[in-house]
Amino acid sequence: MNIYQVEDLPKDKIIEFFKLHWGSPEMVISSGVYDCSALDGFAVLNEEDKIIGLITYIIKNTECEIISLDSTEEGKGIGTSLVEEVENLAKKKNCRIVKLITTNDNLLALKFYQKRGFILSQIILNAVEEARKVKPEIPLIGNEGIQIRDEIVLMKVLN
Repeated sequence: MNIYQVEDLPKDKIIEFFKLHWGSPEMVISSGVYDCSALDGFAVLNEEDKIIGLITYIIKNTECEIISLDSTEEGKGIGTSLVEEVENLAKKKNCRIVKLITTNDNLLALKFYQKRGFILSQIILNAVEEARKVKPEIPLIGNEGIQIRDEIVLMKVLN
């Protein structure tokens, strides 16, 4: 599996990926408003040079925060490889923790990250209601018909 830094890929390819998977490159979460197409990250491409996995992150002091993670081909280790790439970089940058925020409806993400050593560290009640003030197109109902309402912070302490 070949992993590329997003800065080495055409910007329009990154923007199109976010439009397809998120509606736009803009991510609104309680830690901030981000243009994911402008963030550092890593991507996995298939044989046709199509992005099949993409992770973005920011580093603040000794914390690395994953802002987005997408894999279009489940069960092939793409997401795991991208998270490991960010963890390795975070260690090199002397980060003590990697954290991320997901929503209460994202059961797949909660399972995925916990299986990889992340723990639930905080629940931010009604955070998505606040995010909708900035990005009204965030849907009311998410995965499995669950109302999207709260944010869940997961974290992993790096060795």
